[in-house]
Amino acid sequence: MMMLPNKIFPLLLQFFTLLYLVTITFASTEEATALLKWKSTFKNQNNSLLASWQPSSDACNDWYGVSCINGRVNTLTITNASVFGTLYAFPFSSLPFLEYLNLSMNNLSGTIPAEIGNLKNLNNLTLSNNQLTGSIPSSFGNLRNLQTLFLDRNNLIEEIPSSICNLTSLKVLYLSRNTLKGKFPQCLGNITGLQYVMMSHNNLSGELPPSICNLTSLQSLDLCRNNLMGVIPQCFGNMSDHLEVLDMKRNNLSGTLPTTFSIGSALRSLNLHGNKIEGKIPRSLENCQRLEVLDLGDNLLNDTFPMWLGTLPALRVLSLRSNKLHGPIRTSGSESMFLELRIFDLSRNDFSKNLPTSLFQRLKAMRTTDQTSKEPRYLGDSYYHDSVTVSTKGLELQLLRILTIYTTIDLSNNKFEGYIPSIMGDLIALRVLNLSHNGLQGPIPQSLGSLSSLESLDLSGNHLVGEIPPQLASLTFLAFLNLSYNHLEGCIPQGNQFHTFEDNSYEGNDELRGFPLSKGCGNDGHDSASEETNAISALDEESNSEFLNDFWKAALMGYGTGLCIGLSIIYILISTGNMKWLERIVQELGHKIMMRRRKKQRRQRNYRRRNNRF
Repeated sequence: MMMLPNKIFPLLLQFFTLLYLVTITFASTEEATALLKWKSTFKNQNNSLLASWQPSSDACNDWYGVSCINGRVNTLTITNASVFGTLYAFPFSSLPFLEYLNLSMNNLSGTIPAEIGNLKNLNNLTLSNNQLTGSIPSSFGNLRNLQTLFLDRNNLIEEIPSSICNLTSLKVLYLSRNTLKGKFPQCLGNITGLQYVMMSHNNLSGELPPSICNLTSLQSLDLCRNNLMGVIPQCFGNMSDHLEVLDMKRNNLSGTLPTTFSIGSALRSLNLHGNKIEGKIPRSLENCQRLEVLDLGDNLLNDTFPMWLGTLPALRVLSLRSNKLHGPIRTSGSESMFLELRIFDLSRNDFSKNLPTSLFQRLKAMRTTDQTSKEPRYLGDSYYHDSVTVSTKGLELQLLRILTIYTTIDLSNNKFEGYIPSIMGDLIALRVLNLSHNGLQGPIPQSLGSLSSLESLDLSGNHLVGEIPPQLASLTFLAFLNLSYNHLEGCIPQGNQFHTFEDNSYEGNDELRGFPLSKGCGNDGHDSASEETNAISALDEESNSEFLNDFWKAALMGYGTGLCIGLSIIYILISTGNMKWLERIVQELGHKIMMRRRKKQRRQRNYRRRNNRF
């Protein structure tokens, strides 16, 4: 008798459900076993984060960094877990459903195995911040579903394989901080969905291919610190409707800047520092109303100051240092100029005439301090951090991340003349002020004492006259001061940070007096610093003389009667066994030495205190 269909269907459903569960269980067990085999190759088997990886536990629910879909490993995230090992035993062939793999910030070494191409369902691969070596395997071209690839901060070498251009779904390509060489892959222009291309800090060479202009979705291009040469493609100006970051600093690029930046530009950061770019600054940059960072420093630009850049409402960083810019800085009649500017660097050019007083009046962001922000904020986004080269505290540094509160004005090594505008004292958010090596005249404005956030002040190499304003002593954050080679006179202010500055902060000012210089500031006009030195020396000589006199008296007496006294002392100590007499002599001698030393120190302190009152 045949079973009715309504009875067969439930049985078949149960059978296939059971078969599916058995298959899933077997598959997940196989994957777990393969992962445990990889873990067994780690040099640090006692890794606390991976302690949950046990054969007796459920890999999908209990293991650190493992996530599953339908019982199959879908995500593996073991980041910053202090894993010391290699990828040679990684189960590339046993994880067919893996879509997300993140092994960043560990200590993985060795090469990347070609078997990585077996992860054909992979969407995201992150191997950043390890110690991987060798070349990028050509098998990467098999990862057709890959959307983000992070191989940055390793020791990868050789050329970028052309097979990487098979990754037609790729949106993010991050290869920065390796030792990759060769040319920029021309075929990358075929991946029109690429949004972020980051290849900074490598050894890439040659010219940029015209195909780069085909990247119609490109938002960030970072090729800084390579050996690229040739001209900058003019199409970058046309791409500015979607291109937000263009960083090609520290290369060997030549020619002129693109002149076709369009209205509605999305460009937020343009950094071409340290190339060989010539010509003028294109007026079309005025269309980049979202521009926050413009660094064209250390090039061969030959132009006057582009005051029209002041109309850019979001501009925070403007560096035109080390070019051939010249002439006076003529300000506009508009009140809305450079309102958000925080880093202003025109150093090492040929600017002349007076400092732009009216410009300083408009730097709104430097006239206020933000007391509400508790956490530091930086320019940039999750993929790219802005950087800029600045001179501060006598050193040239690169800010790898730009704090939004960092403020500096550097107009050094130009031909500015006239007085320092007192209006600069209103820039209370200023942290670094460098006006050195110009032809500035007149006194140092007392208003600079209002720069309560100032950390570095360099006015050296000018023709400044008069006394150092005592108001500067109130600058409690001032860590660097250079007033050398001017014509300053009078007494150096004392107190707070001024006690920490050395004499090279004041050298070349023959009429300056006071600490730390050798000329004193006593009311009698004598050299009190020298007097103090002589007095201390005299005290030392007096103490030494007294000691030597006592010493020689004792020595002469001991020479005449030493033998008798010595034998007597030995006899008394042996016969009585009493050492207190000798101990008392030693204690009294130590007490006299200590009292004499304290008396000397007290006389020295009194002498210094008396001179400081002057």
